[in-house]
Amino acid sequence: MSVTEELVRYIEQTTVDDDFHVRARNDAREFGLSAPDISSGQLLSLLAALVATDSNRSGVAATPAAGIVGLYLFDGLGPDGHLTFIDPEHEHQNQAKDVFRAAGHSHYRFLPSRPLEVMGRLAPDSYRIVVGDVPALDLPTFIDEAWPLLQSGGVLVLLDALFDGLLGDETRTDREFVSAREADEKLRSFEDALITRLPLGAGAIIAFKK
Repeated sequence: MSVTEELVRYIEQTTVDDDFHVRARNDAREFGLSAPDISSGQLLSLLAALVATDSNRSGVAATPAAGIVGLYLFDGLGPDGHLTFIDPEHEHQNQAKDVFRAAGHSHYRFLPSRPLEVMGRLAPDSYRIVVGDVPALDLPTFIDEAWPLLQSGGVLVLLDALFDGLLGDETRTDREFVSAREADEKLRSFEDALITRLPLGAGAIIAFKK
């Protein structure tokens, strides 16, 4: 077992999920959805807590796994947090709503559309955190739509965006890889961003808006 695998095992063994997180993670598995692992989820909670302000605790999450992603974000934003979820699948939304109600969260809304169809309708300069778990082909345009939504001091999180590091393989020229490389390069070119990329999931990109 590698050092990384040992670390993951230790983190999972020493983390106790409550019933709501367990339920939401099981819901995601039931639908065959990619859900953030424990380390990625805890990072979402930490980032949400760090960027939230007394006057603004709002965020956007474009993900089919809204239940588990939302719970981690609410953990960070607190009881006054407000989240907008974007996903076209009503079944995903209904399961997420059920777990949110059970967990006592009521400040949320769902936009039943594909992210790129509705993000342009959201108010710019209004959110503290935006999370995207979207197809690789959508990543460059998703960044273009998401970045204006953030206030200065906000953060953009792209989950599973680096194809397990295979973006460095220049022989991979299929459209998904080309699009993911373009998205990674685009964010790194932003002068008003601080970027980190982490080996969580298939690779997370985190961009802080200066």
